[in-house]
Amino acid sequence: MTTSQSNALSKVPAITLGFWIIKILATTFGETAGDMVSMSLNLGYLLGTAIFATLLVFLVLWQIRAPKFHSALYWATIIASTTAGTTMADYATRSLGIGYPGGSLLLLALVLISLFSWYRALGSISVASVHEPHAEIYYWLTITFSQTLGTALGDWVADGSLGYLGAAVIFSTGLALLALAYYRTRISHVYLFWMAFILTRPLGAVVGDFLDKPLAQGGLELSRTGASLVLGVAIIALIWILPQRAGASDHAR
Repeated sequence: MTTSQSNALSKVPAITLGFWIIKILATTFGETAGDMVSMSLNLGYLLGTAIFATLLVFLVLWQIRAPKFHSALYWATIIASTTAGTTMADYATRSLGIGYPGGSLLLLALVLISLFSWYRALGSISVASVHEPHAEIYYWLTITFSQTLGTALGDWVADGSLGYLGAAVIFSTGLALLALAYYRTRISHVYLFWMAFILTRPLGAVVGDFLDKPLAQGGLELSRTGASLVLGVAIIALIWILPQRAGASDHAR
């Protein structure tokens, strides 16, 4: 690949059906793996957050220093953000006692502030701009806030009368409506992307909880370790099987 061709590519994957499938599996893995470390291993939310946040910072720095898109590195960073998001959200809503509504509203505000700051600084919040360090920092900061928001929002909805399966139906329906809007309306595809990206996280959160929560709470009571292992293998297999190419950057537009 020539230098000019490399500059025409972003450092995040093209947005395809495969991208969304892996993203949902990664968010589900983040829920089960985060709970495994903080609950099953009894490390607690704060220590679990410290472990995953450290890993996330390391991977984000590696991602920024990388000269081009690497699918394994990208998805490892996504998984680190979603596991960190799980433990951070649980720490905020449970250990700090602000509850699911308070945690969801706080994190939604942080997501919106991150997107607004990104737009003010660089003039775009499109993933096509993610090919230089400033955009990458905003991208990963927004993603981490959105992953944390999704955990709190998913727990909030599932904690009501809907339960885990009902909440999964709600979030799946929301994603289907966003897909319909993408193809049938003139709503900005950039805005629709971020709405869908955020909504995949609570879907993964409630599916992950459904897999490992006790039967008495409406879950399947599967082993968190076993569920995480199966999800991890599925993610690796799909990254290998499904096309993983860099998306076009705004240089190419």
